[in-house]
This record gives sequence, structure tokens and C-alpha cells, in this order.
Amino acid sequence: MADVNRGNRPLSPHLSIYRPQLSMITSITHRITGVGLTLGLVLVVGWFLAASTGPETFAIADAVLTSWFGALILIASLWALSFHFLNGIRHLVWDAGYGLELETAQKTGIAVLVGSVVLTALTLLVI
Repeated sequence: MADVNRGNRPLSPHLSIYRPQLSMITSITHRITGVGLTLGLVLVVGWFLAASTGPETFAIADAVLTSWFGALILIASLWALSFHFLNGIRHLVWDAGYGLELETAQKTGIAVLVGSVVLTALTLLVI
């Protein structure tokens, strides 16, 4: 039977109620980069499949991945990998019960953001 008191229950707070904080942004970005890494992996697997299919198919896939748009996607995937890796380490430390104070969480969030950009830049310089 239908709940007649449905309209009298309080609503749960939504994102519009909370002030965005660095931990909130890094948590959301961690989830987005996880999905993005999956999509990037599909591109790399497609490149390998094209290589195994034949030279014509590989030439098309290689042209897409070496274009400016493909390079942009690969650089974004590299940053996503760096961010996801560093933020994953941060979460492992949190799971151990360390770094949960607000000031420490703020500092480690900044460290993850800066570290992911630095790690991406260093990787691109080595390549």
C-alpha cells in the first residue's frame, strides 16, 4: 500500500547545501578518473586489436591516437592515472586511521593535486 506520509518526511541534504571542500572535490574526481581510466583502457586495447588485425586497420587507429586529439586524450589519461594512484594511496593511509584531521586532509589533498600534475609532467619529459 502507498505511504500516505511520504510528503511529511524530511529530505536528505543535497550538494547545493554543502560548501565545496577539497576532500569533496578530490573524492568526486577520484571516481571520475576511475571511469576515465576505463575508457582510456578501451582505447589502448582497441589500438592493440587494430595492430593484430592488419596494417590498414592499425594505420587508422594509429592516426587517431597520434593526432592532436588522441595525444590530448592520452595526456589526460596519464594525468588521471597519476591522480587516481596518488589519491588511492591517500585513501589507504586514511583506511589505516592516519591523516583524518581536517588540516592534514587539506594538505594531503593539495599534495595529491600538485603531485599528479608534477608526476604527469615528469612522465611526459621522460617519454
